Amino acid sequence: MVNKYREELKDLKDLVQEQGAFACGMLSSAMTALQDQDPELAGQVYAQRVELAERNLAIEEAALRLIALYQPMARDLRAIVCALRMNFALFRIGRYGKDIAKLVEGLSGEPHIGNLMNLPHMGNLVCTMINDALTAYRTEDIKPIEGMSHRDDVVDELRYAIFRESVTYMTEDPRNITRCIDYVMIARYLERCGDYACDIAEQVCYMVTGERVEVK
Repeated sequence: MVNKYREELKDLKDLVQEQGAFACGMLSSAMTALQDQDPELAGQVYAQRVELAERNLAIEEAALRLIALYQPMARDLRAIVCALRMNFALFRIGRYGKDIAKLVEGLSGEPHIGNLMNLPHMGNLVCTMINDALTAYRTEDIKPIEGMSHRDDVVDELRYAIFRESVTYMTEDPRNITRCIDYVMIARYLERCGDYACDIAEQVCYMVTGERVEVK
């Protein structure tokens, strides 16, 4: 019984790590499709929303099964709660990747304004935050997520900088309005993904140390 329980607990962690790679991959590919103006790649990301949802449900069911069958306590219960909350955050990250991909087709007809401003850089920062949070989860070592709050502040600053720059371009030429509004939306999606990376970091800290910390 104990061996079976440990095996299922490990399987749950593996599912979460796989979902992390999948969701972060959706976000990264969506940003690549945006930068390269590649509607075909964007379409592939958009189609992945179905598998993303299936993975989300599988993790939820696996976690609830562990709670119902084994009534875990202490560190094991924290690990399961961490998996559930990470699952939600990763699902939302993947969905934001899907949302960015959906905008690519409308942004592919003409050259980007201002070389996409700082959106590619912002996307790279956010994906690194997510990957570091996932590394901390995999290794159960919180070192990769030290300084996460500072990185989140940088992402927030980039969002506001992109907003201000977009307003400038819209004021100069009303024909830029639709495209710049999309840029502002993408910056908002990336900022939210950064917030979810911080949420994951908080859950990992709690799982590893038993202490609640705020990473904002």
